[in-house]
Amino acid sequence: MLNNTVFVDVSVHPSDLVFSENFNAAVPFIDRHLEDGRGIKPAIITEEITWTYEDLAVAVNQAGNCLQSMGLAKGDRLMMVVTDGPEFISTFFGSIKIGVVPIAVNTMLRVSDYSYLISDCSCEGLVYSESLSNVLLPAMEASEHKPSLVSSLEQFSQDASSQNKHLVAETATAMSECFWLYSSGSTGNPKGVVHPHRSMVCTSERFARNTVGLRESDIVFSASKLFHSYGFGNAMSFPLWVGATIVLSDKRVSPLSSFEIIKKFRPSVFFGVPTLYAQQLQAMENCVPDFSSVRLCVSAGEALPSDVLRRWKEKTGTSIIDGLGSTENLHIFISNRPDDIKPGTSGKPVDGYQVKLVDEDEVEINSPNMIGTVWVKGESAAQLYWKNPEKTARTMKGDWLNTGDMYYRDEDGYYHNSGRGDDMMKVGGLWCSPFEIENRLIEHEKILEAAVVAKQDDDGLVKPAAYVVLNDARDATDSLEEILVQHCRAGLAHYKYPRWFYFVTDLPKTATGKIQRFRLRNQTQD
Repeated sequence: MLNNTVFVDVSVHPSDLVFSENFNAAVPFIDRHLEDGRGIKPAIITEEITWTYEDLAVAVNQAGNCLQSMGLAKGDRLMMVVTDGPEFISTFFGSIKIGVVPIAVNTMLRVSDYSYLISDCSCEGLVYSESLSNVLLPAMEASEHKPSLVSSLEQFSQDASSQNKHLVAETATAMSECFWLYSSGSTGNPKGVVHPHRSMVCTSERFARNTVGLRESDIVFSASKLFHSYGFGNAMSFPLWVGATIVLSDKRVSPLSSFEIIKKFRPSVFFGVPTLYAQQLQAMENCVPDFSSVRLCVSAGEALPSDVLRRWKEKTGTSIIDGLGSTENLHIFISNRPDDIKPGTSGKPVDGYQVKLVDEDEVEINSPNMIGTVWVKGESAAQLYWKNPEKTARTMKGDWLNTGDMYYRDEDGYYHNSGRGDDMMKVGGLWCSPFEIENRLIEHEKILEAAVVAKQDDDGLVKPAAYVVLNDARDATDSLEEILVQHCRAGLAHYKYPRWFYFVTDLPKTATGKIQRFRLRNQTQD
């Protein structure tokens, strides 16, 4: 087999990916496009600039050569605190091509967070966007670890522009350490998730090409940023795998800004999150955005309420494919399909992944409609959590990965989200899913967003409490609470209605729009 090749060998198993002995992911994701004749095709477009696939390949080589000239070598780690742009991608793959391990981290953290991350990963190099210097410079000063190479992205790009345009890929294998991402840290400090070279290939082939149907002619825009595993696939590895075109913006995406980007660049595939889709629908009450170029929308991060899906299709004429993924699996492994969407579900396992539900004793659940924890087996799984053997042992069970997500599978094989293990609650001895109550709440015309958490009543018994964002804050009255109680009782089992309502202006979320229910739980207990 040729070096740096990968193919699906149906003689072994229809879903097996077979890699060459020497495999460096930078070659098929970057170099291959020149050999395939895409050199002059736009690879990345922004408000200011367009890079062709040839421009990208040259920039990757120059970035790799520049890192080597600055003293980084195979096995070293490069922390990237870089906003979305072409240079993010060239630096990331330039590192991989020379065997340096890039670690892309959240660009919206505090000084203390960055200080922790610098020390935790013990990076030899650090590249950061100048716009973030006000938090990165104090973080480096406070960190116990001092990287030997520190550069702003702008200076690094300038230095790289004079480097040799040719670079031979460093020897690696499909299972060699390739890159890290950090988990969101919703229940503690972020955890370094270590991925091998094959992870990107698996998600790109399994989900992007074979499930979503991403193709070379597509123009792709993602609301989620590149540092997050969802945006990482949407706006980098997926389009680069199929030879599509990427739209990038370093600005925080809002409903109105997303409408402007879609109107200007006319993407055919849009990746969003449930919170943004709900906000976009609200914004559509006052404007009519042009979605005529979009053939497909994708959602992940949290369960997509069926009512949001219904209203989205009515407003735009396009469907939303919802799925379940994780940083540990790099992207989505349970999903609806363009031709097979069951509203209110995450769909079925993506081809190439095995999924099972297990009970509290880790015994597989084979009966339908019984809630269990999702375990998944697939080639995109991370190898370990950095410096966290206990967490690695709890999560990575041989070839299986314990996601911590609670689901049930219906009689037709569709998976229904029931929340995280620590989001679930038992009411009257019966499991109760916050997502089910939230979905019912936001079906009410006065509600924009809702989050449900467990709260103890005066007898110490657990009941649901709802935090609600209204379309019009002036509607927050006692009479509305009673209306919402009756609304929930009419559509849910009798014990699942919220006993408390808290009307708020917004909900706490991660940088990627995922509701942080643990903050609401803590707030409820105070």
